[in-house]
Amino acid sequence: MRDSGLSGKVALVTGAAGGIGAAVVRQLHAEGVRVVAGDVEEAGVSALAAELGDAVVPAFLDVRSTEAVDALVARVEREVGPIDLLANVAGVLSYEPVVGLSDAEWERVFDINAAGVFRVSRAVARAMQARKRGAMVTVSSNAAGIPRHAMSAYAASKAAATMFTRCLGLELAPLGIRCNIVAPGSTLTPMQTGMWADGNGAARVIAGSPETFKAGIPLAKLATPDDIADAVVFLLSDRAGHVTMADLYIDGGATLRG
Repeated sequence: MRDSGLSGKVALVTGAAGGIGAAVVRQLHAEGVRVVAGDVEEAGVSALAAELGDAVVPAFLDVRSTEAVDALVARVEREVGPIDLLANVAGVLSYEPVVGLSDAEWERVFDINAAGVFRVSRAVARAMQARKRGAMVTVSSNAAGIPRHAMSAYAASKAAATMFTRCLGLELAPLGIRCNIVAPGSTLTPMQTGMWADGNGAARVIAGSPETFKAGIPLAKLATPDDIADAVVFLLSDRAGHVTMADLYIDGGATLRG
């Protein structure tokens, strides 16, 4: 099997304290990557580093702050090594019909899901461009490509993050830096299960919701965080060396597109 080319590289993962972010950290670590695990939940990334050992460096990271992002990227470059890989996983959910959606909630969701991706990617791109190498993956959502009832802020913010990442990939392609998107559907994370009212939540998601115009999942199962991390790590690896600006849906066929 062709080597992944990941061993010995340095990665920054945002939203690393749990769910998909933690799964990405674990998989990169297993590939021999030195990972900086960033999140506002310091206890979560500290626990992850304790579990995996010295090759994982926990870091407080608030993607809403340009100063914090730039300072962390500079510190990683100085103390850990040149950043070869970036996984933008930090994100928040919002579930509110438009007529009840406040300015503050709209701005909160965009500040993390879209502007956070912009801030971190910009800082890392500035470091990568001089070396003319690197790979980035943004974890978006299948909601970025299909309307969702009561999820306008979330869907719009993820659509913005998706198109930003594709535009960044176009700009960086001549330098050999690849930028791709993974778009998960319903995944077994606290973000998903927190929306469930009872133990039948998974069954309802799989079946779909005609009253809110939401299709079910043809594969009849929810994704696991590792399902999503598999795709992220593949796109970061040399096995995806000729892939950039791709938008890969990992949703069991729920959006009826690839």
